[in-house]
Amino acid sequence: MIIYNVTIKVEHGTADKWLAWMKEEHLNDMMNTGLFSDYRLCRLMEQDESDGISFVVQYHSDSVENYESYIKEHAPQMRKKGLDKFADKMVAFRTVMEVIN
Repeated sequence: MIIYNVTIKVEHGTADKWLAWMKEEHLNDMMNTGLFSDYRLCRLMEQDESDGISFVVQYHSDSVENYESYIKEHAPQMRKKGLDKFADKMVAFRTVMEVIN
């Protein structure tokens, strides 16, 4: 299994709006690609939140091929949607993990 991990720091005044967008739109769009089998949306704890709230979304993919298909076919438009809405109110970085056990 592959986990596509996205960590996002969102400004305080935007966090509620961003979270609603994630739950109502973005997570559904991601799952509707058919390339992920599950996801987890989390808030990071024990973090310095002076400049924003940190969230993590982990999308589970059954294969590296599905993940690569997402990156090639869907990632640019998905990222654009988020940037169009929240560009100067959030920062994100992405990692990819392979589940060992």
